[in-house]
Amino acid sequence: MADNWVRPYEPGSGRWLVIAWEAVALAMLSWATVRQFDLMGHGVRVVACLLAAVWVVGAWRILQLGVYISTEGVLIRGLLRSRVMRWREIGGVRLQRTRHRLGPWEIESGNTVLLERLNGETVNTELWEKGVDFHARPTVFRAVYQEIRNRHRTAASEQ
Repeated sequence: MADNWVRPYEPGSGRWLVIAWEAVALAMLSWATVRQFDLMGHGVRVVACLLAAVWVVGAWRILQLGVYISTEGVLIRGLLRSRVMRWREIGGVRLQRTRHRLGPWEIESGNTVLLERLNGETVNTELWEKGVDFHARPTVFRAVYQEIRNRHRTAASEQ
């Protein structure tokens, strides 16, 4: 696969809020752990260093999240794993309107970009219209969707 992966959008400012929230939550966990187990001295430092390392790794992964494209295909970086799909494996790119049920209520979640495999399966790209990257930038979401579709069409016509 190509090494020239490009994210076709700038990450939204909401990612920094997620990273800050993560820092606050881990600081509270550290404080609760120290208090619960009456840790002192080295124990406090060990807990603080471990949770700081978790925060750094988590923050780095959050900053890397997203969809990257190249002439070869699509790279989808999630929080825990990454997935590469070659253009020739993709049958189509489409939007899907998502809704979540919460008891008797249905909550509108906006559009998400799906990749359809040639065998009919769909793959979620993690590009979500109301997500941290596009919540206040719907035109950027549409532009990214169109860019992925155009890349797929170009790759399909070359085969």
